Amino acid sequence: MASRASAKPIVPVLRTEEAGFERAFDRLARRRDLRRGELESEVRALLDRVREGGDEALRDLTARFEGVRPEPLEVSAAEWDEGVDAVDPADRAALGKAAMRVREFHRKRIPGSWEMREEGGAYMGQRVRCLDRVGIYVPGGKAFYPSSVIMNAVPASVVEVPEIVMVSPPGPDGRLRPEVLMAARVAGVHRIFKCGGAQAIAALAFGTETIPRVDKIVGPGNAYVATAKRLVFGEVAIDAEAGPTEVVVVADRSATAAWVAADLISQAEHDEEASAVLITHVKALATRVQDQIRKQLAKLDRAEIARRALADRGAVVITRSLDESVELVNRYAPEHLVLATEKPDQVMKRVAHAGAIFLGHYTPVAVGDYLAGPNHVLPTGGTARFFSPLSAEDFLKRSTFVRFEPGKLRELGADVIRLAQMEGLSAHGRSVELRLEKIRRARREREAARDAEVL
Repeated sequence: MASRASAKPIVPVLRTEEAGFERAFDRLARRRDLRRGELESEVRALLDRVREGGDEALRDLTARFEGVRPEPLEVSAAEWDEGVDAVDPADRAALGKAAMRVREFHRKRIPGSWEMREEGGAYMGQRVRCLDRVGIYVPGGKAFYPSSVIMNAVPASVVEVPEIVMVSPPGPDGRLRPEVLMAARVAGVHRIFKCGGAQAIAALAFGTETIPRVDKIVGPGNAYVATAKRLVFGEVAIDAEAGPTEVVVVADRSATAAWVAADLISQAEHDEEASAVLITHVKALATRVQDQIRKQLAKLDRAEIARRALADRGAVVITRSLDESVELVNRYAPEHLVLATEKPDQVMKRVAHAGAIFLGHYTPVAVGDYLAGPNHVLPTGGTARFFSPLSAEDFLKRSTFVRFEPGKLRELGADVIRLAQMEGLSAHGRSVELRLEKIRRARREREAARDAEVL
């Protein structure tokens, strides 16, 4: 039997001090789905089929991919009530608590309309209004996700979107899981349809005889769903192109190896393409975490999924210092970042790019996944460099308004004309000049009238 010291690590090890590290880390950090382009033609065909065939095409594709032909497509009120009643009371209470906490978090700061006035007769500002109708995609397949319902629908409900439509693939019995229906009830969903995959995205984007067209589609899904969302962007708005889940744990000597291993495995068990990375300057901790991963996988229901994810897309990165660990975090820009350090608040100040940050030893990613309050719909694949978590703002739109009185146009009009001439857009300048001519004419007429009164 191999000794512990000679056992092959389950998770690949990278050391910053070794030659070839930069290339290896860049390969690890460039983790976006490489099949994006390969799926486009196939997904386009699915989108076109639903756009042209409506409900019938959607039923056919659902039967093909899910093995069941939903009749009717929409979850009826009776079916919804029946599902809710079937949920264990303790589970119902937990879902309700999660929805309540997420709702309270997203209520804290909702952008509002505002206005301003300037001397001389300028009035301008911004109007903020919610979207008319949004679509929530809730994945199925290897697992069911009532938490995804809550995280996607509650922020829309908080800003009072008039119609929140949900789609999710049905199970072999042609129904959705009771827990998913319960989550939809407490999250504020208005209508639910039994369909999934790229074809469900098409139905939301284009509308069918039964499913209404929405203004925005949010929610995670597999590579087909992500590709479909990208292709319908412009027809509708989307949140972001969600990729496989990911976590980076930064740990120092104060970290507990078993807890760090559990955090890595908790994300790796999602699917084989999940990414789980430990970054630490403590070599002994790295070894202990590998041992704990081996032990914990032996007792895990989804061990093979997690094992493959850790081996193919995971890493233990051994750095020379905590400062170097943070530098690598900012290069990686993770979806989830756990700071398993003695002074996590201080470390967080140096983190520039991360979707959600979990501070200290008693804050596993799981609390954020379910009911802490902040959203678990987060930027993946390094997009935390420029994207943010899903929030109430994602279900709002802004319009600006401006009003100039004659005096203000007289004050600024010449500059507008000059800028238009600078860009070679003479009609822009003419639209201002015509108004200025009237303002000058009116001014001359007033002056002439005053002179006449004096005489």
